[in-house]
Amino acid sequence: MKRVLITVLFTFISFSSLLAQDWQTDFTTAKEIAKKEQKPIVLVFQGSDWCGPCIKLDREVWSTEEFKKYSKDHFVMLKADFPKRSKNALSKEQQDRNNVLAEKYNNNGYFPFVVVLNSKGEVKGSTGYQKMGPEQFEKLLSSYN
Repeated sequence: MKRVLITVLFTFISFSSLLAQDWQTDFTTAKEIAKKEQKPIVLVFQGSDWCGPCIKLDREVWSTEEFKKYSKDHFVMLKADFPKRSKNALSKEQQDRNNVLAEKYNNNGYFPFVVVLNSKGEVKGSTGYQKMGPEQFEKLLSSYN
C-alpha cells in the first residue's frame, strides 16, 4: 500500500511539473531563453497582493492548466511583481530589477500590464486587463508575435 501511494504521489508530482509554468524574474535570463527557444517574452506587471484586476488575471488566465500548457510551448513568461504587503516583500535585488523593467516598459505604472517582447527586448504589443478566458488571451498574445 505504501509503495502504491508513493508511486501515485511521484506520478502526480511529475505530471504537475510538466504543466508547471516557469515564471522568470530576471530579464537577461528571459532574453537568453527566448533567443534559444525562439519564443516571444510575455512580461507581466502585477501587484499580486493589492491589485484586484491582477489577481483576477492570475486566477482566470495565468493559473489555468490550459494557459500553463500553452505558454510552456509558446512563450517565455517574465513576471515583474510589485507587492505592497511587507510579508510579500521581494528582495532588494528583485525590486531593483522590477523597477528597471517598469521604467523601460511600463513608465505609466499600469497594473496589470502585459507586454509582449521579442528576444531582443523590442515591444511587439501590449495590453491591460481584459475580461477573457485563457484561449482568447492566448490568441491575443500570439497575435503580437
